[in-house]
Amino acid sequence: MARNLPPLSYLRAFEATARLGSVTRAADELGRTHGAVSKQLQLLQEQLGLPVFEKSGTGLRLNEDGAAFFATVSRAFDLLEERYQELKSSRNEASVHLSCSATFAMVWLVPRLAEFYSLYPNCRVQLSMSSSARDGGTNRARDGADIMLSWDRLSRPQMRREHIPLASVSFGLVSAPDYPFHKEGDDFSFPTRISPDNMSEQWTNWQAATGHRVSVQSELYFPHMYLCVSAAVTGLGVALVERRFALNELKSGKLVERSEFLTYEGGFVAVIQPGRALSPAASHFLDWLRSAFVRE
Repeated sequence: MARNLPPLSYLRAFEATARLGSVTRAADELGRTHGAVSKQLQLLQEQLGLPVFEKSGTGLRLNEDGAAFFATVSRAFDLLEERYQELKSSRNEASVHLSCSATFAMVWLVPRLAEFYSLYPNCRVQLSMSSSARDGGTNRARDGADIMLSWDRLSRPQMRREHIPLASVSFGLVSAPDYPFHKEGDDFSFPTRISPDNMSEQWTNWQAATGHRVSVQSELYFPHMYLCVSAAVTGLGVALVERRFALNELKSGKLVERSEFLTYEGGFVAVIQPGRALSPAASHFLDWLRSAFVRE
């Protein structure tokens, strides 16, 4: 026998409006128009044969019948949501949600993912790009990521969040071989320095840590470090980079090192969600990442 129930869309409109006390807020939450939610509430009340809301200022509030119905609908939705999340979590045991910078994803990770999948064919990596993943900043959307990879120790030398060290990071100056660069003792001078957006403090911190003084005439900014590397290759200036992100260009001779590289041991870290145990897939990924870094 078919169940005698109203459409789920009517119940969702009712539950959201009752919980939020506003058709407008319910429409925003459900991604529907105000008119669509109002119509679904009207149709639900017509099917019930009685009203469940009454006016309250500019909003709505439940009447006695509506409050009783809401208690049942809300409890049913809670049970549905709980079981849905349980099933979803069991399915995601074979996946790891990773938040990382676009530079790391493009230059290092994606070219090596085939190796990870060959070792763990049942695991899948879901990527989220985060401009602040490089420094482990707290003002960023995690999007529920299991792991965030952080490497920019020049911007944030000390990590205050729970983390797992994976590898060292090294920062130094690179440029095209024929780019003008003058060195006198610890003093460097050249026309243009290249920086990722909002990361000019890297230069200040690098100079303080190495004792070098840098004099330039201008500065160019790009959204990502891999674009800074590309800009240096074309002769636009001198870039301060993490070495692994310019390694191919250094090996090919497209770039040359203009300074020693400042190394932070254990500076490449995995930041873990507080209170969340690593899934098998996340553990496999971190094990592979460590071994891949060692082989570099």
